[in-house]
Amino acid sequence: MRQWTIDAFASAPFRGNPACVVEPFDAWPSTAWMQAMAGENNQAETSFLLKTADPARFGLRWFTPAVEAPICGHATLAAAHALFFEQGVDAPLLTFDTQAGALTVRRDGERLEMDFPADPPRRVSLPEGLTEALGAAPVEVWAGMYLIAVMKDEATVRALTPDQAAVKLIGGEATGGPGQIVAVALADPDRPYQVVSRFFAPGCGIPEDPTTGSAHCMLMPLFGERLGREALSFHQAYPGRGGDLDCESRGARVLLRGRGFTVVESRLRLEPV
Repeated sequence: MRQWTIDAFASAPFRGNPACVVEPFDAWPSTAWMQAMAGENNQAETSFLLKTADPARFGLRWFTPAVEAPICGHATLAAAHALFFEQGVDAPLLTFDTQAGALTVRRDGERLEMDFPADPPRRVSLPEGLTEALGAAPVEVWAGMYLIAVMKDEATVRALTPDQAAVKLIGGEATGGPGQIVAVALADPDRPYQVVSRFFAPGCGIPEDPTTGSAHCMLMPLFGERLGREALSFHQAYPGRGGDLDCESRGARVLLRGRGFTVVESRLRLEPV
């Protein structure tokens, strides 16, 4: 079987967030095998696809090196990129059946456009230990699937060097469990994007995620309302890489747009079980 490593939400190869995508299966392998394969890949996520009777519809599951993820943006974009550009699927729209419901992806010029459920966050009190874990004090804290720590400016977000062991213990009111924190701020005025963020996720085995589509299902509603805009550009400032997304609010949904680049094609030399 073939596998591809694809940089998602990237402006060029070796930027954005790499995800591995395994060639579609006729039947799901065991969960234990997929988890072991994701651990072997040791990327933030590995995508596994299942064929259906519809050539433009697939089952999709995502695994970090430690756990199965309930939703993942960059690995969905990578899966769509693999199907469109590596496997030559000829369809205007792909549909993925996932734990988060049906997710669709279509071509948008050089980019791909994903339709995801919005997760509007709610304002919450400062969880005990959050300031110490991040090494800087948030000016606001919000919660949806993840905790959102709003920082005073872009420089603060970029300079964070959190205590990962401490971050792993902090859940607050986040519905996705502890150890998953988005640090975010309005961008400096001269930037080509309006919002800058980083995502620390030791709770699911990822010290820092390079670019996180699912986090923007919270950030777009939050900052879209704050700035009075239905569409915004975001930059996730993972040191040395960085990822870029254009997002648009559509009521209960969020459109996430970005590019993918295939950087590795490999062949698995073992049979799934």
